[in-house]
Amino acid sequence: MSAKDGGYFSRLVRKLTSDIDELDADDLSRKSEALGASRACDCRCGEEATVMGRLRSVDLCPGSSAATLEAELFDGTDDVTLVWLGRRRIPGIEPGRTIKVRGRMGERNGHKVLYNPYYELLQPTQ
Repeated sequence: MSAKDGGYFSRLVRKLTSDIDELDADDLSRKSEALGASRACDCRCGEEATVMGRLRSVDLCPGSSAATLEAELFDGTDDVTLVWLGRRRIPGIEPGRTIKVRGRMGERNGHKVLYNPYYELLQPTQ
């Protein structure tokens, strides 16, 4: 058996014994790096960051006088809250959608956040 075969079998065993959510997270993380995005777990407060992942939730937060649209992005390594101030809805920003965002990483209540990030809607195959 060659080293190449050992790699194949170890990947096969891992796929058969891993949780589906874990495999999905690994897949998202690999795609993110392939598209030139940073891993969310490596991003630090105050740094300019580009992150790619899947939207887990999208909520309108009418708690203040100004509308705020919030979305939770997961890239396979960590969650990042995306906040668009003054927006009630953005076409294409919906749960399950894969997007690439760019902005200055912040922190709110101990969680990573990007305010008014630039975003790119990606095709489902990406």
